[in-house]
Amino acid sequence: MTTPLPFRCVSCHLLVAVMVVLGSGPMAFAQPAAPAAAPAGPATPAKQPSPSEIVEKVKDTVEVRFDQPYASTDNPRQQIDIFLPRKRATDTPLPVVAFIHGGGWSGGDRKGFVGSAIEMAKSGRYVAVAVGYRLSGEAKWPAQIHDCKAAIRWIRSHAQELGIDADRIGVTGGSAGGHLALLMGTSGNVKTLDGELGDCMNQPSHVTCVVNFCGPSDLFTPLFVGEEASKPDPAVVGLIGGPPANLADRTREASPVTYVSKESPPVLTLHGTKDLRVDFKQAEIIDLALKKAGATSFLVPVVGAGHGIPSPPELRARVKLFWDRYLYDVPGDISTAPIEATP
Repeated sequence: MTTPLPFRCVSCHLLVAVMVVLGSGPMAFAQPAAPAAAPAGPATPAKQPSPSEIVEKVKDTVEVRFDQPYASTDNPRQQIDIFLPRKRATDTPLPVVAFIHGGGWSGGDRKGFVGSAIEMAKSGRYVAVAVGYRLSGEAKWPAQIHDCKAAIRWIRSHAQELGIDADRIGVTGGSAGGHLALLMGTSGNVKTLDGELGDCMNQPSHVTCVVNFCGPSDLFTPLFVGEEASKPDPAVVGLIGGPPANLADRTREASPVTYVSKESPPVLTLHGTKDLRVDFKQAEIIDLALKKAGATSFLVPVVGAGHGIPSPPELRARVKLFWDRYLYDVPGDISTAPIEATP
């Protein structure tokens, strides 16, 4: 009997956002790596800088506003972190990219995006926002999407203060964060998923475009590959409150593919062909549905990658091209040719 892979996304602790915008930095999710050779003696782990230490080093180039509530509550999960460039590349309001962390809907933290968001803001071309949301152990579905949409409404409501373009908001995430990013895209005009959180209900919650890294798109279809696919997925069960077979309406509501239409925003999906935790089929499902509906979709298979996508230069270039095309109206052809995974 195999042991299920944990459904968590460690993109929060790696530089997925750097890759997304600047075309640099590694990206990986929760695919176990091959064990390294045992060291000759005990090794002392390198101390990782804290978010505050990182911010201190870049205070002259990036203004960071931590822990901004967006839902009129004091719940630390219902907060965003905002990263503003001190030197902007243009005098016009900047586009925004919002990052949604993974963690199987039951873990993860927006603080893991600090380094990535800083690099994005340092470019002077974007304002970065890291979004927190209530986890499934605290609140079941649809709390997660209600929170993410409330965060987008808050951002729009404060566009003038932040110097951002409320009509150019991209969203990205990996694994569970990819799922929520996709849902933000496909359900932009679905009022039943808006919720009633915060003081910005007069603002819309739709987004301009989506970059999805190995996110689930259809919760009726098994996420696992292999033996575990025949069993209820503990992450999905934890999210919706029971097995999908027993909660069909809720499962349908939580599946991004449900809301696909011609009005869905452009989506770029990057997914490892050897992903054992979120089957590559999930990427094919959303890509096919979007194209069939007449929406814009790009699926880039990362050949040989598991639930941890490396970021070779070609992959980084395509992601940057996508952001430039849909947040800056820069013409460009985005290739969907497979990219070989690199160590």
